[in-house]
Amino acid sequence: MSMVQIITISDDQPEQRLDRWLRKTFPQFKQGQIEKACRKGEIRVNGSRCKSSTRVGPGMDVRIPPLPKPDTENRPRTTRISASDAAMMRDIVLYQDDHLIVINKPAGLPTQGGSKQTRHVDGLSQALQGDFPEKPRLVHRLDKDTSGVLVLARTPAAATKLTAAFRHRNTRKIYWALVAGVPTPYLGEIKYGLVKAKGRGKGGEGEKMHAVHPRDVDSTEGAKRAHTLYATLYRVASRAAWVAMEPLTGRTHQLRAHMAEIGHPIIGDGKYGGSSQENMGDGWGAQLGGIISKKLHLHARSLTFEHPETKKPLTVTAPLPDHMAHSWETFGWTEDLAADDPFEELM
Repeated sequence: MSMVQIITISDDQPEQRLDRWLRKTFPQFKQGQIEKACRKGEIRVNGSRCKSSTRVGPGMDVRIPPLPKPDTENRPRTTRISASDAAMMRDIVLYQDDHLIVINKPAGLPTQGGSKQTRHVDGLSQALQGDFPEKPRLVHRLDKDTSGVLVLARTPAAATKLTAAFRHRNTRKIYWALVAGVPTPYLGEIKYGLVKAKGRGKGGEGEKMHAVHPRDVDSTEGAKRAHTLYATLYRVASRAAWVAMEPLTGRTHQLRAHMAEIGHPIIGDGKYGGSSQENMGDGWGAQLGGIISKKLHLHARSLTFEHPETKKPLTVTAPLPDHMAHSWETFGWTEDLAADDPFEELM
């Protein structure tokens, strides 16, 4: 065991619980050991007794008792990343500095892992770690089949600030989509609430969001208000349209459910748009047929947020993924046709 030590928390650390800081700084320190050491007064903050839940931050002194030996058997294993995946991660970087990295997430790549997902951005971000002590960490999410701008933090302090910015909606996101039919009016807003409906399987497979009329949101159990701005940019006769969307709230599948609810599902959306290629009365099927890809045509085009260190606004834009770029080329559209702010008239 090592000797007693006094550690001053560095300026790049965010304010956080004592036990969280200890586990991150000393992985061999288990939660039970931290609790016991706090009760016995072996761990102290600024010379005073403390609890595991005590908040600590930059400049505070923490007394650390002799540490247990590292548990080599249970030490987290470094994720093995193939050379091709490492190259892919480096190729999709849109912006980076000492505080954050912004990537253009590919469609089909999950943001985080799950029971059936072993290849995801969270794991592959290790390829972008460089000389930093920790791999970049996620501060927000994109659905698996949605491509586009995704931000990762390089330091704990940046992670805290960026996570708070996304939580409090102090960011501006603009998405592009190809939708079935042509929304009218061309510029408008959708205010249907959303409520989660359970799937049919034992594990809730197939669960989706159902739209609720604004007047019924308060009386519908589990429903949450949702607000989306949309702008119809270009169209192909009455068959399909290039639409920009800005979510003013951040509900699960908000854009997909909202566009489907007004009768114009996003192309490739089997969950909310069905699979028919024909007009279905109130709405359209989410496939166009022909050479248009069946993949989801939803892309996080741009993100504007305050840089966690400089405090200056930063806007990052992501080019279209290959399947959407092919659809745009088919219809004779180019990315520069869209205004930087298609919602200026609504502001």
